[in-house]
Parts: sequence; structure tokens; C-alpha cells
Amino acid sequence: MSQQRTIATQATLTGIGLHSGAPCTVVFRPAPPDTGRVFVRTDLAGRPAIASHPDRLCQRQRRTAMVATIGGQEVEVHTVEHCLAACQGLGIDNLVIEMDAVEMPGMDGSARDFVEAFLAAGLVDQPVARRSFTVTEPVAVGDGRTSIVALPYANGLKITYTLDDHGGALGGPQVVEVELGAESFRSQIAAARTFCMAKEVEMLRAAGLGKGATTDNTCVYDGTTVIGTVLRFRDEAARHKVLDLIGDLAHSARALNAHIVAVRSGHRENMLLVQELNRRIEKAERPAVVFDIQRILELLPHRYPFLLVDRIVEYDPGQRIVGLKNVTVSEPWCQGHFPGMPVMPGVLLIEAMAQVGGVLLLHELGAGGKVPFLMSVDKVKFRRPVRPGDQLRITINVLRLRSAMSACHATVTVDGQPVAEAEIRSVMMERPA
Repeated sequence: MSQQRTIATQATLTGIGLHSGAPCTVVFRPAPPDTGRVFVRTDLAGRPAIASHPDRLCQRQRRTAMVATIGGQEVEVHTVEHCLAACQGLGIDNLVIEMDAVEMPGMDGSARDFVEAFLAAGLVDQPVARRSFTVTEPVAVGDGRTSIVALPYANGLKITYTLDDHGGALGGPQVVEVELGAESFRSQIAAARTFCMAKEVEMLRAAGLGKGATTDNTCVYDGTTVIGTVLRFRDEAARHKVLDLIGDLAHSARALNAHIVAVRSGHRENMLLVQELNRRIEKAERPAVVFDIQRILELLPHRYPFLLVDRIVEYDPGQRIVGLKNVTVSEPWCQGHFPGMPVMPGVLLIEAMAQVGGVLLLHELGAGGKVPFLMSVDKVKFRRPVRPGDQLRITINVLRLRSAMSACHATVTVDGQPVAEAEIRSVMMERPA
């Protein structure tokens, strides 16, 4: 198992954003194990920080961006893929990245300057193992025009990318295959620059993009001619697509053992694949704790007809719990709540959420003669009616957990569709006699 890695000393790069055209100075600093790659906006009050994470990915045209609400302000960082590709290619897991503008400097349109800065700073292995995830079954994303698939592969990350000829501009399809390692990334991928078609330039400028792009940092194809520069690779366009893909894969929760096969994929498809892979990583690492009805009865004081959870199907200690409730026509409320077309009362939905949260509380804190009582319910929303035949999937995410009280965010879905949500606070009190 490989070790986590950071840089030995700080490094600095200055340039302008490819799309914003705004100057940006970025300072890279070493970080402790398990920090991840953290972007700090030094130009904003409070120096808000955004850790690289798939939940923070947001759609921005022709670039990868992250967004988070921090201290009441929405904070973004743009065009992070070239920097993250360099981190991924060199195996840098932990890094603080301080930037004084919204967009990372584009440098020469590739990852080469980032690689050289990191190598000059020095790479340091850390005494903590790098955690990995091995793909064991195909994971596919596509829309018929583009596709990207993660296939089982045990020996690190292998990428096969096919780029079409863009209407003849590239002189034919380009296919690149690389097994990712520090040397292969540096020699085969890092120097590949971003590209566009000449006919796209005005459209991009009209959209407010490409303000920092020049023929030095962007390969502009006019027919089969590249304007104002000489290609570094015959298939530089496809190699840059691989660079972007590697940068987007840096948002995966674990180092990947997989063979990624992509056809014409871009940032959107890459993000969708990463998000699906992270769901599978989360599922694979979730503790295999499932509570049956017997265990639920041992924990909760409720009994029929007021027991509103049938089983617990997921449990992340102290953080999250998921329970199921099967709604049947024999429920007592069916006789009087909209007779002939029964609808589960909203108060019972809230009670079902509270009971699932109660299972987590009692399992975490121990019974000790106490049980959780509702203290407050806030931000309640009902999205659609629940009817007999529905199966409620009740997810509880803990906001605060203390010995005497708790707060959680609860959601209810049926067949993947939202039904209800609420913030619930409970207090531990003596069990009634």
C-alpha cells in the first residue's frame, strides 16, 4: 500500500485565468496527512477554504469549478483541473492552495508549470497509508454521443481516451492510452495544452470566456491548421482531454484502481462518473450494521400501532442512519384520514423521522433508563402525499450529538422521490414508568 504525499516546501506561481483574464498568484503549502487538497481564497474576508470534494463540484462552462457557502457567503474556485491533474499525476494527496482570485492561473494552458513547481518544491512521503478503491464492476455514464466507463483494473489507474476528429479539424480521430504514474504523466500528458476550434472563439468571447486565452496557451484549430503555435504532440488535443479527466478524477474520495475508457467525454460526464464512483466507495466503506425489528423493539419504547420504523438498512455511527417503513392499508389512520383515498398524516411522517433518529441516539448513547423526546421541529416541508403501498426511506443526518440532546436533518423519500424533510431536535429524558 502506498503512502500519502505532500510537498517539502512552499511553491508559488503567478499568471492570469484562462477564462476570466484576471491575474492570480497561487501559493502551494505542505499539508498534514488526510488534509486533502484545500483551496483558500486569500482575497476574501476570513480566507474561506474549500476542500476538493465531489459534493462541491458545480457546472461551469468548459472548466471545473467548486462552490461552497462559507460564513454566509458563496465562495467559488474555477479552473482547478490542471492543478489537480498535476497533484494526481505526481501522487500529491495533501496540499493547501492559496489563491488571490476566483480562477487558478492558466499558465501555458497545460499542467506543466504546476508539475515543475511541485518537483522543485520536492515531494515528501508521509507516514499514513493512501486509501484506495478498486472498481469491481463496470460503472458507466453516457448520453449516446459521449460515454465514460470505469472498468475493473487492479494495478492503479489506466485511461483510454478517444476523441473524434471534430468535423475533420483534427485530421482524424485521436486515441490516447496511458497507465498513470509520475513519469508517464510528466512525459506523456502534463504538457498537453487546452484547445478549441477557430469557429468557437467568438462564441466563447461572447459568453465571457477565454479572456486570458492566447495562441500560446490554447491550440486553436482552423481547419487542420493550428494558429500561431506548433503542437507539442501530434495528438495533443486528446492528451489534454486525458489531462482534464485526470484532474476531474482527483475529486474521487479514494485513489482509484480502475481502467477508465472515455469517448468524447468532457467535464460534465467526468463529474457524473466521479459522483457515481463516490457513491460506491461510500457504500463499500459503510459499516455493515443492520438493525432488524427485534433490535428496534429493544431500543424504542414504541409498539403497534405507533411503531413507525420496520428496519434499519444503513448506519454510519454518530453520523447517519437510514430506516424503512412499509405503509400498508391496515394502518389505523387509513380508516379516517381521507377515507377511500387514505393519505398518511404529516405528523406521523415527522414521528417516523424522529423514531429513526431515536434508534441512532439510543444505540449511540445507550438506553440508561432514558429515551429521546421531541424538543423542536423546524423547517418542515411536505413534497407529496404518502399512500398505502409506499415504502418510506427515512434518512437521518446528525447535525449535533450530545449526551443530553441532539439535532438532525431528516428526509423521507419514496422510490427516490422526496416526500418530506425537517430539522428535528430531541432531548434525553427518563423513560416513562
